Amino acid sequence: MKNIIIASTSTIHGSGYLEYILDELSILFNEANSILFIPYARPGGISHDAYTDTARTAFAKINKAIKGIHEFENPVEAVTHAEAIFVGGGNTFVLTDQLYRNHLIEAIQTAVKSGTPYLGTSAGSNICGLTIRTTNDMPIVYPPSFNALALVPFNINPHYLDPDTNSKHMGETRETRIKEFHGFNPQPVVGLREGSWLRVSGDSIVLKGKLTARIFEKGKTPYEAEHDTELNTLN
Repeated sequence: MKNIIIASTSTIHGSGYLEYILDELSILFNEANSILFIPYARPGGISHDAYTDTARTAFAKINKAIKGIHEFENPVEAVTHAEAIFVGGGNTFVLTDQLYRNHLIEAIQTAVKSGTPYLGTSAGSNICGLTIRTTNDMPIVYPPSFNALALVPFNINPHYLDPDTNSKHMGETRETRIKEFHGFNPQPVVGLREGSWLRVSGDSIVLKGKLTARIFEKGKTPYEAEHDTELNTLN
């Protein structure tokens, strides 16, 4: 039975790393003493060790130990035997590339579908969808595939931003980009605003947090999903 939190971001304005969601993480990781951290997305190009230390500091607040996957000789075995998994944010293309090259896509799918608790933030949330084609990131590397973990039956756009009506910027909005995506792809997209997350329990996918989510379905007018909305029927 899947036990997942898919969070738009790791850090909201005025709060420390994962601080806004630590109470939820205490519940998610209740039965785990140690969490396997996957730092492959490397925000700002920081080292795997430095990124793991950031996660370790945050999880120490709820008495959970962190071990970076790069510290293991065999990444697949590390996932297979993990009590829990956390995939952090950064660049989604770099993350996806490393997951494929280390043969971890199927390993993570199997572990999570078997009940291993999973937390994703930002890029780590992008990969929970069907593909990574709705990420906001620059394609600075070329992964073997854009197909992702498919832990939920739609795509995700973390850090979703609404158009700023006071801005003089004339470039494309997030909504415009997602409409472009639907010109070539059929998958629904959940625009997940910062401070919100999806709580997946088995087949249930519920929007959590104080903000609504923007839902995009091909051929339909985008609409808002309220807090506690069940999203498992999107497909």
